[in-house]
Amino acid sequence: MAGRFNHRNPAVKRILQEIKEITSDNSQEFLAEALEDNIFEWHYVVRGAPDTDFRGGIYHGRILLPADYPFKPPSFTMLTPNGRFETNAKICLSISSHHPEHWQPSWSVRTALTALVAFMPSPGRGAIGSLDYNAEERQALAAKSRLAPPAFGNADRQEISARLHTRMLEMFPEEPTSSSSTSDRGPDPEGAAASVAAVSSVMAPVQLATTSGEAAPLDREALSHAQRKPAAPTTAQWEDMGLTLLALVLLVLIAAILFRKLLMFSGFDIQAMLTQQP
Repeated sequence: MAGRFNHRNPAVKRILQEIKEITSDNSQEFLAEALEDNIFEWHYVVRGAPDTDFRGGIYHGRILLPADYPFKPPSFTMLTPNGRFETNAKICLSISSHHPEHWQPSWSVRTALTALVAFMPSPGRGAIGSLDYNAEERQALAAKSRLAPPAFGNADRQEISARLHTRMLEMFPEEPTSSSSTSDRGPDPEGAAASVAAVSSVMAPVQLATTSGEAAPLDREALSHAQRKPAAPTTAQWEDMGLTLLALVLLVLIAAILFRKLLMFSGFDIQAMLTQQP
């Protein structure tokens, strides 16, 4: 895969690093792969969180990265009916292409998927592309989602979806049951708050967009539980910082050389000045 792309391109370099990192990631919440012939397109599958209406569900989606990633945000869609987000429509979060003003280059595909998982059990509250199905409908969709991946795209895309689906089934073979369903307990605001707090510990507060197009603030109670620690820099970010430092050193050296040449051109004798006796 790596040999097909220009490694001098900053976006390609960053994406290849993220592919390497997410491949070695042992997340229990999601799986993701980039297409072999287009690393700017990813397919993912997220697991329905336990103790929510999505328990046992396997939800597929698609991510498109812009040409100037990571300086602009990705767009991602859900392909599996789920009762929380519309299918085949761009999901509108502040980490998505709907709100580039909120995006930070230090975020990644992994960050976006972590945010998506955390927000699934939260109320839609009229946000763009959000759905508010009841518990029974969501549980029925969760059970149905395990049967097969959604049919989307060409054979290569369907092959990735099938592979991710099989891996997730192997990781979590249990079927969703109604014995511990949230419909028997009613809404679980504490569970939703905990989910939102989980993602806020690895990134700045993510916001949903309302139908007016403005970003709606997160639940204050949920955010109060978050330990807002900055995410540790990835290997790609360390490399970028190293290159930036090297560039600064080179600029200083060039400036010193140009300054010396300017003095020589003007007839100023630096050696005489240094050896002049008082």
